[in-house]
Amino acid sequence: MKFYKYYASGNDFIIFNANQKGDKSMLAKTLCNRYEGIGADGMIAILKHDKLDFEWEFYNNDGSKADMCGNGARAAAHFAHHFNHQKENINFLTGAGIIKAQIKNDLVSINLGKIKYIKEPFIFENKLWQECDSGVPHLVHFCDDINQFDIQKAKFLRDKYNANVNYAQIIDKSTIKVRTFERGVENETLACGTGMGACFYLAFLKSLVYNEVKIIPKSNEELIFSFKDDEIFFQGKVRCCFEANYYLL
Repeated sequence: MKFYKYYASGNDFIIFNANQKGDKSMLAKTLCNRYEGIGADGMIAILKHDKLDFEWEFYNNDGSKADMCGNGARAAAHFAHHFNHQKENINFLTGAGIIKAQIKNDLVSINLGKIKYIKEPFIFENKLWQECDSGVPHLVHFCDDINQFDIQKAKFLRDKYNANVNYAQIIDKSTIKVRTFERGVENETLACGTGMGACFYLAFLKSLVYNEVKIIPKSNEELIFSFKDDEIFFQGKVRCCFEANYYLL
């Protein structure tokens, strides 16, 4: 099986063309294993679509399926353009709906679409949290110092609410720092596109930031998020690390 290893602003993915739909959870769990497989945060199977440029099946590191992954979507669009020879403006289907992408060399922009829902804030251990769905569910806490990130508390909240968990620090009205504990990876990751999108959206609603900001995840790479026409857009660099063949024994 020919695959491509991708890196997008802190997240890494295994991407390949697939001939048919079907349960690939065991394959994802095998390939994404960082000790016995290739190693990645997620696996993306690219499938043909009758009306759109393509559709995907996205799997987390643990083999579970996910409707959406922001950085994964940017990596998939880059792959489709550079290796499947598709145009610079791409529309493709995810479990969260149609994603629109624009590719300029290694800079990829996508729309995360509209926020699916926002829940009422709640208090956990004297800290204010709020949940919203930016393609997948995210809990967000705005903190004074991003180093307040507590992985044990994040894991507890992830298990209790079945959601990703984000700490966000507002540096100024144009800059946010974010750290995320990701569901499906079951650990902190270097970045999470939908998590950054959720933090940005809630910060914008609270008038803490402008409608365009720079977000810095744990990877320290900068991504640009903006809000217009009730949709979230973001862009950042993507690169293919290598391509190879994998033989399942």
